[in-house]
Amino acid sequence: MARARELELDCKASFGTAAACAVKVRSKEVFEHSAGVLDLEDVERVHDMRVATRRLRAALEIFEPCFPRKRHRKALKKVKALADALGERRDADVEIALLEDLADGVEGADRDALRALIDELRDRQQAANEALAPYVARKRLKKLRRRLKKLVKAVEA
Repeated sequence: MARARELELDCKASFGTAAACAVKVRSKEVFEHSAGVLDLEDVERVHDMRVATRRLRAALEIFEPCFPRKRHRKALKKVKALADALGERRDADVEIALLEDLADGVEGADRDALRALIDELRDRQQAANEALAPYVARKRLKKLRRRLKKLVKAVEA
């Protein structure tokens, strides 16, 4: 419920004020979900962070006219790159879960074939995780947070 209150907008407020509020809240969500995102045992963390980046991206796109063009373009580019890296990892997570459920219901050679495919997907998942790692490194996330704060401040000024 606290999240809903943070997103309450005043109907009399400017579009720019709404933009600043939305980007603040959506940015906060992205960073809240970054902890443990590389943990292959808890794939929901990637899902949560990916959803948060998609919401932030939507806010940035909707409120584009409110922000200085150059700053907005750079911030959106960084958010898209993060979302893409999260998406690659998430795709592998979902495929593995689906095939594991399927493998539980089959026997013999079919089960062996599914297990081999799952092993290949685990390699892809690991590679995607390694590709994601630089995007969620503390230093890079700190830089993204700073970039988004500056974007918001530009609207609030």
